[in-house]
Amino acid sequence: MDLSAVQAALSDKSYSSLAPLCDELLLQAASRGTTTDEWPYAVHLLAHLYLNDLNSARFFWKSLPQEVKGARPELAAIWRIGQCLWNRDYAGVYTAAQGFEWGPDIADFIAAFLESYRQRIFQLLTSAYSTITVADVAHFMGMSEEDSTNYAVQNGWSLDAGTKMLTVKKPKAQTNQKLDASKLQRLTECVFHLEH
Repeated sequence: MDLSAVQAALSDKSYSSLAPLCDELLLQAASRGTTTDEWPYAVHLLAHLYLNDLNSARFFWKSLPQEVKGARPELAAIWRIGQCLWNRDYAGVYTAAQGFEWGPDIADFIAAFLESYRQRIFQLLTSAYSTITVADVAHFMGMSEEDSTNYAVQNGWSLDAGTKMLTVKKPKAQTNQKLDASKLQRLTECVFHLEH
């Protein structure tokens, strides 16, 4: 089985392309009757989690033979991350990811997943809160209180050190006006009448 495209995507850090690539290659292997003993199951599962596609991750996990699940500790560790995501155990995601000794072929992918997840959680906090305690941010972000405070302040939030509360900086709403053909026609007519 030729997994060079998967290896190339990993080395290029093209993580968002891995899930559809792995899905396609696995379907091709199944249609040809090729054995999947060499299949990078852990990478495939993590690729779905990276895209926040929990349904595909769960379906993939359920489709795996029990002997594959039991024989690959890295795969089981990634599934623990998936379970935490499914159960919205925010701190558990970081604990599960940091509590396993990842192999060199997947360690960078795990780090990229954690950073992507942290950014997603930060965006959720930004949209959901106007003020939030430092302890809560640390919990959701999987960081120490000091690190989470620094992260938030670097992203424009402000800290009230007395109450240990962070004030969220809401992103400015962008209002893009779209010009449709009728508006453009009216503008052209108006300019035409002004010139004449």
